[in-house]
Amino acid sequence: RSNPYQTNLLREGVRRYLQLPADQTVLILHAKVAQKSYGNEKRFFCPPPCVYLSGPGWKLKQEQIKARDLGEVGFRVCGYMGLDSMGSNLMETQKLSFEEQPDAKGFGCAKALYISDADKRKHFRLVLKLFFSNGQEIGTFHSKLIKVISKPSQKKQSLKNTDLCISSGSKVSLFNRLRSQTVSTRYLSVEGGAFIASARQWAAFTLHLADEHCTRSEFPLREGYIRYGSVVQLICTATGITLPPLIIRKVTKQYAMLDVDEPISQLHKCAFQFQGSDRMYLCLSTEKVIQFQASPCPKEANRELLNDGSCWTIIGTETVEYTFSESLACVREPISPVPLVTALQLTGGGDVAMLEVQGEYFHAHLKVWFGDVEAETMYRSPKSLVCVVPDVSAFGSDWRWLRYPITVPLLLIRDDGLIYSSSFTFTYTPEQSFIPGQEVLSDVPQDSDKLLDSIHQEFTRTNFHLFMQS
Repeated sequence: RSNPYQTNLLREGVRRYLQLPADQTVLILHAKVAQKSYGNEKRFFCPPPCVYLSGPGWKLKQEQIKARDLGEVGFRVCGYMGLDSMGSNLMETQKLSFEEQPDAKGFGCAKALYISDADKRKHFRLVLKLFFSNGQEIGTFHSKLIKVISKPSQKKQSLKNTDLCISSGSKVSLFNRLRSQTVSTRYLSVEGGAFIASARQWAAFTLHLADEHCTRSEFPLREGYIRYGSVVQLICTATGITLPPLIIRKVTKQYAMLDVDEPISQLHKCAFQFQGSDRMYLCLSTEKVIQFQASPCPKEANRELLNDGSCWTIIGTETVEYTFSESLACVREPISPVPLVTALQLTGGGDVAMLEVQGEYFHAHLKVWFGDVEAETMYRSPKSLVCVVPDVSAFGSDWRWLRYPITVPLLLIRDDGLIYSSSFTFTYTPEQSFIPGQEVLSDVPQDSDKLLDSIHQEFTRTNFHLFMQS
């Protein structure tokens, strides 16, 4: 542990951070599968991996660099993205140029990445390296695992092999490619509160199974794998905007197949019929998203003829988000590896209450903090940290009269003061049977500290509650 002066100084800084977080966030969006290239053909990843930079900490960093007389040119962020087998050779990676969007986020896209047939791996990760344009390294960030496939599966998918199936509640991207031409690719996206077909940016949508007999206003979600003929709803993960209930149909040679009931697979062609409509389908027209009325097939009642703009390719997507804050630190080292917290496990109680923090990219230079209170932390592995849960009294004398739950954010702080926030919180909950009512408290004499201390010890020994805040 640091000496008391340094600890108090750091604690004051953490309090300021909690009041006004100055986070920097790196968000990587990518597909779950990638189609392998063959020979000289380069099958670029579709949709292309995207990176978003957000949070007030980037602006703060700009001001710090200006204060060092480096000028604004030193703040520009540049990046390189490649496959994790490529090492540090930047010639084998693609350079990303970040442009500022109307929502102040920086956006970069790696449009020319591919995996060759010489690469025999079944899975790989993308690696993103970020720098400031003055040469200062920001850090290295990894995507989630991406599965390599040779081509979209034409077989009927079996739920015994769910690798390529798409489950309810998972994230997907939809794109349309007219006449199989790469240059004509349009991605379903959301802009200005409306659905659009964008040649530049794509959105991730949560795809939910729904009850066929419910109206749009009451849309109970169901678990399971998505099958053709299911009623689904697409919800934009970034904006929460939704489309009306849709029936997902299999597409074969530009026909919507009305009688197919089988699991949907990655990179399948599909169409989305508006539930309750007269053959109306989700369609694109240049950059607009419209409704298209399919033509019936008199000789085959189980088919409807679509146009090119109504045929979509579906693919599962992943999102990984790294958040950090340099507001307390004079960081000379890269901010990576940025730890990711995925789960918490509480054991014991009272003075021996222990919390295991589970996730990825942990190291021995991290301490777990409960709000502005540092916990005694032990490094177990890159996927596990264990800490002693601080007594509730560590949050100040006010908490000794605790009658309501206290929820504090869970942070990881590096030795040099770099803060990594998480989406997790920890809640202290007093035992209700030990809490005097307000009228009883008013009758408690001034010298009843021992009684209050015993009550305090009882509920802090037996009542720790834990939950995740997404």
